[in-house]
Amino acid sequence: MLFDFDGLLVDTESAEFRAWCELYEHHGHVLDLSTWSLAIGTIDGFDPPAHLTSLGSPPSAEELARQKQRVLELCDLEDFLPGVDELLNVARRRKLKTCIVSSSSRAWIEGHLNRRSGLERFDAIVCADGDPARAKPRPVLYLEALERLGVRADEAIAFEDSPNGIAAANAARIFCIAVPNPVTSSLDLSKADLILESLADFDLNAAL
Repeated sequence: MLFDFDGLLVDTESAEFRAWCELYEHHGHVLDLSTWSLAIGTIDGFDPPAHLTSLGSPPSAEELARQKQRVLELCDLEDFLPGVDELLNVARRRKLKTCIVSSSSRAWIEGHLNRRSGLERFDAIVCADGDPARAKPRPVLYLEALERLGVRADEAIAFEDSPNGIAAANAARIFCIAVPNPVTSSLDLSKADLILESLADFDLNAAL
């Protein structure tokens, strides 16, 4: 079982979007979701500081530092999303391998998991770690995850929340279930094999 992280296990995406919206508002601008969506699930899809600068409002180093701290403050208010705990518990009971597959960094993911006592619940973590050539929508991370776990693509399920993530799973020929969050619910997730409103709606025992 292969899981995206941001917005799928913990809703860090809403937190990050809100923090950037606040900074944009401070400069008298509006960050719309269609623009922000370019950044979701990948690297270098959208550069908020560069965009603000192009609008004539370059953010200061102090503002960017406060924005990062604001993201962490908002993320710390979030727990695992509905259905995550039960799904991981069933996977453990059924002796299924689990892996986080993310365009984010290992430090970012491990930090959030440690604060929620969740690090030991995954067999592996495969991240882009700042390398755009590894990031979704490319299949690199998923192919690496399959190799790390020792499973074939037709033996795996990927859980994603964004078009970039779905595209990566599709390119790796892995069955993909989309579970949107408040930020990605308006995006086109139609390329997924199945779309659910929540991980709580997925009955792993029945699927097996």
